[in-house]
Amino acid sequence: MLNLVNLLAYDLPYKSPAHETAHIALSTAMIILMAIAAITAVVLVLLQPANSSGIDALGGSSETFYSKTKGQSIEEKRKKWTWICLVVLVIFSVLFYVLQIEAFWV
Repeated sequence: MLNLVNLLAYDLPYKSPAHETAHIALSTAMIILMAIAAITAVVLVLLQPANSSGIDALGGSSETFYSKTKGQSIEEKRKKWTWICLVVLVIFSVLFYVLQIEAFWV
């Protein structure tokens, strides 16, 4: 963690210590939030069932309407939350990049 903080803190002579501390705190918080969003997205993707409807047709398995729709609401919620986590991850990644560019040029 110390190496990460050292990479995030630029040793420019015209930066105030308060600015540097705020930059390190914000960068660390964004990295933690990105890690949480990434881990959550991975877990949600792993919890989703595989789409193997084409393979089932070869075996001749028949499904009733109830068996097709019983888990649909949970699956749809997982898909929605997966997309939300991925969008949050992309937004935080772009903001982190902008923060690093801004800190380099200030």
